Amino acid sequence: MLDQILRTIEKLIPKSLYAFFQPTYHYVMAIFSAIVYGFPAKKIKVIGVTGTKGKSTTTEIINAILEEAGFKTAVSNTIRYKVGNDSRQNKFKMSMPGRFFIQRFLKNAVDEKCDYVVMEMTSQGVLNYRHKCIDLDALVFTNLSPEHIEAHGSYENYRNSKLRLTESLSKSSKRPRILVVNADDKESENFLAFDADIKKTFTIHPDIETPLLGDFNKYNTAAAFELCKILGIDEKIIRKAISNFKNIPGRVEFIEAGQNFKVVVDYAHTADSMEKFYQVFKTQNGSKNICVFGATGGGRDTWKRKEMGSIADTYCQEIILTDDDAYDEDPAEIANQISEGITKTKSQIIVDRRQAIATALKMAQPGDNVLITGKGTDAFLMGPRGKKTSWSDAQIVREELAKLR
Repeated sequence: MLDQILRTIEKLIPKSLYAFFQPTYHYVMAIFSAIVYGFPAKKIKVIGVTGTKGKSTTTEIINAILEEAGFKTAVSNTIRYKVGNDSRQNKFKMSMPGRFFIQRFLKNAVDEKCDYVVMEMTSQGVLNYRHKCIDLDALVFTNLSPEHIEAHGSYENYRNSKLRLTESLSKSSKRPRILVVNADDKESENFLAFDADIKKTFTIHPDIETPLLGDFNKYNTAAAFELCKILGIDEKIIRKAISNFKNIPGRVEFIEAGQNFKVVVDYAHTADSMEKFYQVFKTQNGSKNICVFGATGGGRDTWKRKEMGSIADTYCQEIILTDDDAYDEDPAEIANQISEGITKTKSQIIVDRRQAIATALKMAQPGDNVLITGKGTDAFLMGPRGKKTSWSDAQIVREELAKLR
């Protein structure tokens, strides 16, 4: 009810005036919401996970280990919100929804007597002060690469917003304060510079058995492994949970419907994440990588589009450029900008995302890989003037494969 009142008030305020007071507004709302719900983060153990990539997967692996160890958990990430046994898809298109959602979520976790909350924490959330009044017990830093540059103004500002989360950990009233950092990331020293009672770095563990593909998932697994060891969980339990952990929806998700080629859906939406994803899928004996993608987020991060095209040009044998949350931009123009980076690979533009997926599936021959990136588990395809079309890449793939059969 209170959320509805606030939305109504916002609509009545002139946009220019709202933009001017927006930072103050978000700060006040963060404090006010914590007061309304009685500062719930102080009453439960809270683990934050931040970085450019791997946040959702790392939160899910940590959660799996905690559950294997017998703890009751709550999880908040791009994929879902879970409190105890109640799990619901995240349809907000935000990892850290604003206003009162986060504090209400934390209060629900306390009321359900959860032992731990595992939260994905983002730079955009920091910009809007959504991290305020969340007393952290631990923070995991996965990695950092350029993203959301236009929203932050520069890479340095983007990095600094992540560092503000580490600062929040250093100021937390909780003890011990645990900081787990990717030793192989170029920004690791900046994160390790903040105060914490326990600091631990991680890198790929060659002796950890995981069914997850790709070095990026080995890093995610190592991060969860090191954190949970610090939390005092027996290493046998940790290894068992990791070895049993199945891939999560929308993250290197294989769609099996009896076809004689691979179809994989993934959330990768930056040049760096696309490259790491594509590297997993080798071509041999004439097989092809048929890649379907767009540039997530019309109106922002336009700098990355040509670079994404260049990465696809390196690893794909067929490229189909399509719509991917164009918002108020022309999706065909976004695709044209991506295509500037494609110089040697056969490519085509099919703006209709369903048609693009269907075309890729029809092109596929035995042994090929159809790689569909950008959306993951996103529940909506975003169009002009706030239009939202219900969406699921995985479901669309299943429907189009059924038509082929």
